[in-house]
Amino acid sequence: MTEKPISRFPVPEIADLPEDLRTMILAVQEKVGFVPNVFLVLAHRPDELRAFMAYHDALMLRDGGLTAVDREMIVVVTSSDNRCQYCVVAHGAALRIRAKQSKIADQLAINYRKADITPRQMAILDFALKVSNEADSLGEEDFATLRGHGFSDDDIWDIAGITAFFGMSNRMANFTSMRPNDEFYIMGRK
Repeated sequence: MTEKPISRFPVPEIADLPEDLRTMILAVQEKVGFVPNVFLVLAHRPDELRAFMAYHDALMLRDGGLTAVDREMIVVVTSSDNRCQYCVVAHGAALRIRAKQSKIADQLAINYRKADITPRQMAILDFALKVSNEADSLGEEDFATLRGHGFSDDDIWDIAGITAFFGMSNRMANFTSMRPNDEFYIMGRK
């Protein structure tokens, strides 16, 4: 069987990338043991990869009331809703590892309303999907629900920002026909 390409666009060689991107990608490879395809696919346009990573890190590594697990849950659920195979698989792996739960990502990707999550997490995901699909209908009651779970306005902004950013990421992954790395499928499983 012939291996399918990871993108419908040309993928540059790591050695041919600008030094800052090459250094970043090799650091990720050192940390996780492989190069996630997202870096290679988006490196087709180096300036956009830099902007993508800066915004990603600003949202996903930010201190605040959302945990790393909360953030990954948002990505998995909204990416599933957007039918983005790459992000569901890659961030599902990250979620399994961060949550230390081998089945959580599968539950969320299929139907988060039946997943083994807390009411607080359910409120996050309900809000994220409303931002993703019906942002024009958000009202004070949506914000009040999150505040009732102890979220600040900055936390609520984070939920919306992560949702919106990954909406763009999902569309780029689908547009480029980005394939998940095989390694992601087994990460965080028992």
